[in-house]
Amino acid sequence: MRRAVLVICDGHRADFVRPDLTPHICALAARGRRFAEHRGIFPSVTRTSSASIATGCHPGRHGLHGNTMALDEGDGLVTRDVGNPDFRTRMRKATGATLRVPTTAERVADLRGQIVFSNVSPGAAIFHDPDGHGHVYHRAISYGPGESQVADPLKVSHDAAGDAAMTERFCREILRDRRPTVSVLWLCEPDHTMHASELGSPDHLAAIRAADACVGRVAETVDALRAEGEDILLLVGSDHGQETVGETIRLDALLVEAGLKESLNSTDIAIAPQGFSGLVSLSAGREARATDIAKFLRGQEWIGEVFAGDELARIGQAPTHGLALAFTLRGDGRTNRYGVPGYSPIVMASSDERVKDGFGSHGGLGRWEQSPFLVAQGGAVPATGAVVTAPTCIVDIAPTILRHLGRDAAGMDGNALDFS
Repeated sequence: MRRAVLVICDGHRADFVRPDLTPHICALAARGRRFAEHRGIFPSVTRTSSASIATGCHPGRHGLHGNTMALDEGDGLVTRDVGNPDFRTRMRKATGATLRVPTTAERVADLRGQIVFSNVSPGAAIFHDPDGHGHVYHRAISYGPGESQVADPLKVSHDAAGDAAMTERFCREILRDRRPTVSVLWLCEPDHTMHASELGSPDHLAAIRAADACVGRVAETVDALRAEGEDILLLVGSDHGQETVGETIRLDALLVEAGLKESLNSTDIAIAPQGFSGLVSLSAGREARATDIAKFLRGQEWIGEVFAGDELARIGQAPTHGLALAFTLRGDGRTNRYGVPGYSPIVMASSDERVKDGFGSHGGLGRWEQSPFLVAQGGAVPATGAVVTAPTCIVDIAPTILRHLGRDAAGMDGNALDFS
């Protein structure tokens, strides 16, 4: 029986994959294949990346714009947090659906199905399989096929210790006992620690080592199962990288001050912050304002790029559900006190009082935040330790899994990875 196992170390930047920090990941790469030019999607945020990994499509195809997203639920556009467990219901009500394309869980539901264990935000877990074609286990919400209640929900802490406990259960119960066709383990580290510490700090490095230990535990279990005769493709990677937060931009307040938005709480314009980028949605009848907002943004010293209308296709987005503009903030290659390069301003709502300066974040198109890692081992992957320099993307993961399983990947933006 062919199976696929996917492990995601959330927020694990590729240049931190090195023998002193990640011996288990490096050992896998040495007997498999590492993809050195691996990239994320835009925005480089976990919830949207989860949907892109699940569907093999960019956000413009699957419809989940970002970590936050503007919805019109009948009273104008309001920015909602995709991480909240209730967002799925809100999205269905507002748009008539969740994701607009099939997930891997749907494509393998007639086999032994898919089981996801996730320790990131509830929304990121849910949007790996939002319509319940398989099983999703998360500390806040767990469900089975048809979104049915499960008798054994996941009860772990949101930290490295929780990742370790989740990994042990995943190896014992999912990989060994239940043996689904596709098994997904999504660790919260090092992203969880990175958002509250400096990149390269002792805390950040400890979180990287903790995630690597979980990878080692999975690899050990997979090797034992292969010895019993199973054909398992093991993919280990991350969804995005990270950089250091510089200044904070309160774009909603700036647009009000410029006369381009009626008030901070008005529904004519919705700003959806994505960390180092943002999305601007316009309510019906206000579409003409997009030109003025784009001009305003391009005149700011902290702006990187602005994408309006049809230009959204260049970054894998589409002008649906009111989305009119996307923008990135201007980053640079400065290093922090631990010698880690990459800085960017961050966009936040005026109502968000958190202080993130000096800590890690992501969400845009910066060099290092757009550098996740990916290692493939087993299945048809030659055990040569080769390093592939051809560009790859997280949307290539789903078609690669389906090819291993002998399943159709039609309709995906990504392509199966080259193992030749």
